[in-house]
Amino acid sequence: MMHGAQEPAGTSFKHEHLAAILADGLKDGFFEIHAENYMGAGGPPHRALAAIREAYPISVHGVCMSIGGPNPLNVAHLRRFRDLVMRYEPMLVSEHLAWSSHGGAFFNDLLPLPYTKATLDNVCEHIDQVQEAIKRPMLLENPSTYVAFASSIMSETEFIRAVVQRTGCGLLLDINNVFVSATNHSFSAQAYLDGLPLEHMGEIHLAGHGEQRDDEDELLLIDSHDCAISDPVWNLYRNLIARIGPRPTLLEWDSNLPARPELRTQALAAWQIMTVQEPMLLAEASRAA
Repeated sequence: MMHGAQEPAGTSFKHEHLAAILADGLKDGFFEIHAENYMGAGGPPHRALAAIREAYPISVHGVCMSIGGPNPLNVAHLRRFRDLVMRYEPMLVSEHLAWSSHGGAFFNDLLPLPYTKATLDNVCEHIDQVQEAIKRPMLLENPSTYVAFASSIMSETEFIRAVVQRTGCGLLLDINNVFVSATNHSFSAQAYLDGLPLEHMGEIHLAGHGEQRDDEDELLLIDSHDCAISDPVWNLYRNLIARIGPRPTLLEWDSNLPARPELRTQALAAWQIMTVQEPMLLAEASRAA
């Protein structure tokens, strides 16, 4: 997979920003949608999305597929997901390494899973099923976690690497999730990044997080998507881009939504980091040659 300075930076698409987006745009930008918001046949959501799609690439990000769930995938949901991908031909398609349904019940959370052989087999089967339906590779997003399972026999990075190797899917690296999990579980965010199959990374997510205190009055970070990106997350992103080069980068902000210019400014900050790093990487490659 070739990457270069043309890699775009974008934001989640919010309907209240439609007029501002069409008026001022975003240089080399793209917009990401949650698939479940567009699974109806028509109406205002599709009219707004069609207007965006005429001018920009989009990324389709699934939330409710329950890739990590123990039950078979919901066939009707997968069919609607496939139809959305076929309809809009997005530049990227992704889902979460998590589960959100069980026994017919749906939960309003992306829940963690134990990293066992049985889970690995199940996740790979589900990813194969999705990729067969959409006729293209999907990206799998690393989770933010708040508990760990004693039954796990491999680390999260070992699990993700095994999934990528077995299914041929790519990686959607959410750097805020890495920082949140590293803080909550007291491990090194940089060591986590070093363990990922970064050569298969197709997209990066950046987002803000909230701070709480747990029952023992210890710091607990929550992947809240409701505030600006923190300096430590920006630093992880800057160091990663310097190491591997530009990748499509998406700013997620889903509640306490600011005015469009603030989202645009943060996306442009990511784009500027990529464009600054690209000449440095090319110069290093030239010297090495």
